[in-house]
Amino acid sequence: MSLALLALLALSPQQGEHEHPHHPDRFTTDRDSPIELRLPLEDDAFSFVVFGDRTGGPAAGVQVLAEAVDEVNVLGPDLVMTVGDLIEGYNQTEAWMAQAEEFLGIMNRLSMPWFPVAGNHDVYWRGPNRPAEEHEVHFEQTFGPLWYAFEHKDCWFIVLYSDEPNPDTGERNFNKASSQRMSPAQFDWLSQTLTKTGEARHVFVFLHHPRWFGGKYGDDWERVHRLLAAQGNVSAVFAGHIHQMKYAGVRDGIEYFTLATVGGHQAGDIPEAGFLHQYHLITVRDDSLAVASLPVGSVDDPRLVTAELVDACRKTANELRLEIAGGIELDETWGGTHALSVKLRNPAERPLDITLTGLCEDPRWTFSPDHHHATLQPGEVMELPIRVHRWAEPLDRAMRLPTLQLQADYLGENLRVPLPTRTAAIPTRAKSLPAAPATARGHFQFDGRDDRIEVSSEALALPDGPFTVEFRMRADRFAGRQGVINKTESSEWGFFLNDGTPAFMVYLEGQGYVQATGPQKLLKPGQWYHLAGVYDGEEVRLYVDGKQVAATPGRGARRSNTLPLLIGADVDGQGRGTSWFAGALDEVRISTGARYSGSAFAPGTRLDTDAATVLLLHADDLPGPWVRDASPRALHPQHFGGLRQVPVAQEAPR
Repeated sequence: MSLALLALLALSPQQGEHEHPHHPDRFTTDRDSPIELRLPLEDDAFSFVVFGDRTGGPAAGVQVLAEAVDEVNVLGPDLVMTVGDLIEGYNQTEAWMAQAEEFLGIMNRLSMPWFPVAGNHDVYWRGPNRPAEEHEVHFEQTFGPLWYAFEHKDCWFIVLYSDEPNPDTGERNFNKASSQRMSPAQFDWLSQTLTKTGEARHVFVFLHHPRWFGGKYGDDWERVHRLLAAQGNVSAVFAGHIHQMKYAGVRDGIEYFTLATVGGHQAGDIPEAGFLHQYHLITVRDDSLAVASLPVGSVDDPRLVTAELVDACRKTANELRLEIAGGIELDETWGGTHALSVKLRNPAERPLDITLTGLCEDPRWTFSPDHHHATLQPGEVMELPIRVHRWAEPLDRAMRLPTLQLQADYLGENLRVPLPTRTAAIPTRAKSLPAAPATARGHFQFDGRDDRIEVSSEALALPDGPFTVEFRMRADRFAGRQGVINKTESSEWGFFLNDGTPAFMVYLEGQGYVQATGPQKLLKPGQWYHLAGVYDGEEVRLYVDGKQVAATPGRGARRSNTLPLLIGADVDGQGRGTSWFAGALDEVRISTGARYSGSAFAPGTRLDTDAATVLLLHADDLPGPWVRDASPRALHPQHFGGLRQVPVAQEAPR
């Protein structure tokens, strides 16, 4: 046995000298193992949840509360506490009662008891005929006492009321210290209640305003804290109001927590710093508290994630498409407004919530509207109009092209499932590109991560029959499989490098891929090569620097697909790049017909265009987001990632 393993066993908390009790009647196995598994304690542990403020946000905030209620039913704590601001309030009786009814309708869906705390929104009256007690009577008749306490599993829960009026003026104002003092009646009740809780394992206190912050709250909390600390078993105090989760630390053995919101106004600008919709889950044991914050929306019921749901979501994600009608054609002003229509079809048997957003890194593009939100019923087809505008500014290196982003949620019976986000480029072409400088020459540099040139299947339109693909290349490295020029996916054709071994393949009906593969590790990093792949209707051939290195017989029609042609990567079934190429490419040409035959030819350093040329990229420059196509078609495909054009003056010798 190694010394490392001996040391590991010596440090194991599950064997050797230890203090946890043995319970042979609680554990059984017929296997022989030296490891003794520690069993959980048999104590009176339990859990409870605390909700933050519900108010101050949009009307839809009640849906956040409803979602939190559903999640807590999944967690199954013993009880749920609140910290006030249950309803919007700041109104009169009729509106107050309607809001209370709405809140109760949601909270009473909890499968465990819940307990109210009064906040300023629950009590403050606005409007004529204001009674001295404002909404206090309504609160106590509808929700419960303004202050109270109860016991559960030898722990006490104490609810305090922090919106009492100024005893001299009757003013209620949480911004004035004179209105933030506990009344003698409530203080006396608290003192008497604490005498009943002396033998409790823990005491927990709940109120709306975090008066321990001081400042506008004044210093009245100091006497309350002294009373709680003298008890010796008050473990934690919870409050809300500020709509931000904040931990004030431990003082005299008491932890102070402030919660954010469950539907209340929430800027949400820094969720990690406590600005979010969340609730606390507290697990109580004799000598400890475990406190966790759970963002609303983070808890799912695993019983809802059935095989049928998984299959339906996967199928929907695969079939959901953006169909863009129309496109953008830029004239010499490089500006203008263009009308598009996006067709969406819900392929699922459940509704989809969708958000379609126009995006562009170039701020000179704008969208109207900037987004659409809609619910698509099963099988529904919806067309969404979008107008795209670009300021009339000259073409430059900073120009980027607009895209559309589709976010969709599958609405299961009791579960919302976000589907993968889809982004589609808006078809954009330039009527003409400015001429390349007469002295421009160079190559394209691909980083092996996301650099690529993309030609749509519709634009490429390579007819069936013989064709030729060729390019000059210099690989930075050979590590596994790299796609150079590809339109594969159980169809079409592709050029690959496998640890320096070149391969050209064509998918022919009845035969599958017919592949011409060069000698193992023929190519070396850092060296320029001319590669050509030819299919002449009889065989697939591979040439390196004008010499035939492989040929494989093959006949038949080429199986087509609608995926884009990617230069610098392989393409997957969704049209995305994979197996990225790292290195330099130049003189990329695709032609109809078999340009080369026999065992050898002399490759040119700069290729010509003719009637057979489908695509020709000289790598002379990068005009904005496009790659200049010297073929008669002038396809001018787009480039993505951080593709660079390296001028010939900066090249290493070829």
